[in-house]
Amino acid sequence: MKVSLDLLRSFLAVHRAGSITGAAELLGLAQPTVTAQLRALEEAVGRPLFDRVPRGVLPTAAGDELARRVAEPLDRLDAVLADDPAVPYPRTVFLGGPAEFLAERALPAVAGLVADGLELRVVAGLPEQLLDDLVAGRLDLAVTSVRPRRRGLTAEPLYDEEFALVAAPSWARRLPDPVTPQALRGVPLVAYAEEAPILRRWWRTVFDTRLTRTPNLVVADLRAVLAAVVAGAGASVLPTYLCGAQLASGELVPLLRPPVPPLNTLFLVARPQVSGRREVHAVRRALVAAAAGW
Repeated sequence: MKVSLDLLRSFLAVHRAGSITGAAELLGLAQPTVTAQLRALEEAVGRPLFDRVPRGVLPTAAGDELARRVAEPLDRLDAVLADDPAVPYPRTVFLGGPAEFLAERALPAVAGLVADGLELRVVAGLPEQLLDDLVAGRLDLAVTSVRPRRRGLTAEPLYDEEFALVAAPSWARRLPDPVTPQALRGVPLVAYAEEAPILRRWWRTVFDTRLTRTPNLVVADLRAVLAAVVAGAGASVLPTYLCGAQLASGELVPLLRPPVPPLNTLFLVARPQVSGRREVHAVRRALVAAAAGW
């Protein structure tokens, strides 16, 4: 049985995207073309590869088995065909992540690659949007606080964020040591989202109680949260990598030092079909190496 590479590439794109529409966008083809290629491949192998469902397709057992067998060879072939030995980084890498992590950690880690000629495009966003962009092919790599449960993505732990409950010294002087949830009722809270997920997690895991208040100040950037807390707006829970300099200088004070501070794992998520590319691998390697020393 002879099957063209184009049919296999279209099949693999459908398998990874979970829909014919998504695969067509990834491949830059019309949806009817992908549908026809998929039908031709199913006729060639003599069995259905996908079941049609209301919001896309689900692979059959035969579809999963075929994807397992062809994914790595096709990805390697595409990487070889795209590779130009004369160019250190043949193609642009698209990277996404939380704005503050990109600014404070990721970009310094890959600055040397950019200096050597890498072209990099960086997008800040929330986890679900970043995962959507990965699946759609708009990103090659993303750092997210959510481990993806989607087909077509791979994830590895990158960095464990440690969090601290902090405030300016003017607020800290008014509070008991150790601080209690009751004592904090009179302190304004600053959060990056209306739901205050970081604050609520701290209350639940450290204070063993629910946070029932709404934040006094909401600003959708943890760097802005940091600036507001340093200026005396109130208290917040921040990743220590972001506020370490302010804690060291005394601009901020930790209001409590729990024996086991809350941690949040950040994952480096990739599209397997591009992970073999030299420039994507270089970015991944730089991030993983830097994270080992953070």
